[in-house]
Amino acid sequence: MADRYLSFAGTAPGRFLTRRLGLPQPAELIRRSPERPGFSGELLLLTAGKPDLDAELTPVLARTGLRPGADSPVAVVLDATGVRDVEALGEVHAALHPVVRSVAASGRIVVLGAPLDRTDHHQYAAQQALEGFVRSLGKEAGRGRTVNLVRLAGDARSAESTLRFLLSPRSAYVSGQVIEVGAGPVAVPDDWERPLAGRTALVTGAARGIGAAVAETLARDGARVVVLDVPAARAEARAVAERLGGEALALDITEADAGARIADALPAGLDVLVHNAGITRDRRLVNMPAERWGSVLDVNLGSVLRTTDALLERGAVNAGGRIVGTASIAGIAGNAGQTNYGASKAGIVGLVRGLAPRALAEHGVTVNAVAPGFIETRMTASIPLFIREAGRRMNSLGQGGTPGDVAETVGWLAPRGGGADHGQVVRVCGQSLLGA
Repeated sequence: MADRYLSFAGTAPGRFLTRRLGLPQPAELIRRSPERPGFSGELLLLTAGKPDLDAELTPVLARTGLRPGADSPVAVVLDATGVRDVEALGEVHAALHPVVRSVAASGRIVVLGAPLDRTDHHQYAAQQALEGFVRSLGKEAGRGRTVNLVRLAGDARSAESTLRFLLSPRSAYVSGQVIEVGAGPVAVPDDWERPLAGRTALVTGAARGIGAAVAETLARDGARVVVLDVPAARAEARAVAERLGGEALALDITEADAGARIADALPAGLDVLVHNAGITRDRRLVNMPAERWGSVLDVNLGSVLRTTDALLERGAVNAGGRIVGTASIAGIAGNAGQTNYGASKAGIVGLVRGLAPRALAEHGVTVNAVAPGFIETRMTASIPLFIREAGRRMNSLGQGGTPGDVAETVGWLAPRGGGADHGQVVRVCGQSLLGA
């Protein structure tokens, strides 16, 4: 469903009226398209404290396609890895205060931070302060700009895929996030435009909506995609698979042998496993029968745990593989009428945090998740008008996201990246005003 308020707010009368009434003033976001796969324009590199990064940062940023400049930058990167005390936080203000207004509409501000040092409480406090700074700046930047913090444990090269994502139109609906980049070895793709070439990806619940968008993005990035959905959606799944040059697998993911059947269908194994299948059965807890509770927990969480365990035990996720779950803002902030859904999606967060270290150590597989906020789908189109409008406006960007926004984030997490993106739960919510 079209966002008529967003369209109106972009007109001259709309800008005047929304400003006078103090209403949200969302800006049309620049998203990735075949015509605009990346940004063009200037990137401004600033520093605060005594930077810890090596000389690789400048060439890494140069490979994003942005050129150095300060007149009207489309992106600003602040190296704050050397901020170790309150005095150095003053340099953060001094660096960004003069330039924030000059950042282009739908531009990017990325702050680079260091891991929190538990042996130095002054450094820990100063680096933790960067999180509050970034999240606050994200809520006031306006004009479709996003602000994110990247904590680097390794050198700049380990963050290249993350910086390419955050400094591109692919991250249009990702803001206010803290992303940790490990110090592990980095696997650089031969072709950044097709980083999944030669790899096999399976997406559950992929016959429609977000799942179909994820499948399309992974196929665009070079993967052979397996479109999995329930037998009742066989025709839709087959249509998506045929369009993408992949294959369809009709399977109820809640069946006890689902993992074994997936492994049997893909004897060469999987490189990317995206758990997207999910359902809602909303009702307040006092009115929720056990069936509504159980069905949501089984589809959204139980099946994910069982299938993941079975595939890892059989070695069906190849070394260097990626598992990406789908959490939700409802699992982070909670939502009235969704105790079952919120519990299931918080469980996905727990799965990532609990499994990630062991999966990497024992199987060479990384585990991450995306947590969508209000995404414009057929499901949200059926929500009553006023609730739908509240969902759209209650984020820093003042609008709903698209299935493509979630898909692009999965697409960033899907290629090999060593320790650069592992154990992450990345919110795709326009920096929702709810939750951490």
